[in-house]
Amino acid sequence: MPKLSPQARARKIKLLLFDVDGVLTDGKLYFLPDREKDRQGSAELSARGSIEFKGFHAHDGLAISLARLGQLRTGLITKRYSETVALRARDLKLEFVRQGSHDKGKAFQEIVREAGLTPAEAAFVGDDIVDLPAMRQAGLAVAVANARADVKRESHYTTPHLGGDGALRDAVEFILKAQGKWKRVLETYIAEGPVVQ
Repeated sequence: MPKLSPQARARKIKLLLFDVDGVLTDGKLYFLPDREKDRQGSAELSARGSIEFKGFHAHDGLAISLARLGQLRTGLITKRYSETVALRARDLKLEFVRQGSHDKGKAFQEIVREAGLTPAEAAFVGDDIVDLPAMRQAGLAVAVANARADVKRESHYTTPHLGGDGALRDAVEFILKAQGKWKRVLETYIAEGPVVQ
């Protein structure tokens, strides 16, 4: 069997799944003390006694709108659980959201099955070794520009931009261009106006 090129792999993609920390964000975790919980007698101020916040890039938000216009289904798989991520997922209208997934390979399989697709029709974007079980099963494995070396070695495509800085947009563009949909999607988006960013 000849080895498939990244573009040939991308042509088959119908579902785009991705990690959050390090892909949709720059990977940094920010916590502010929750003074209300502190006043209620919390002896220790851990991550549970704090408010978590994250920064998301508008290019990646727009990428989800472009993906939708290109008939790509979208979703996230993350090991951590965060209300901030749940809020962003609702804002972006992601179809598949799996938080608290300690086995991303299993979560990937479940989503692909739920979507009625095969692994060859799904892409996964990751940045660290916890993403490898999903990436190894994906028809198209994408690493962000600042992914760990082990992840880049096992990917089919590496984005030009860093995680949290438009890397997801790079993945969407790569897939839609490979599928010959990019120009039509751009024209449709511009004609209809922004949906979400």
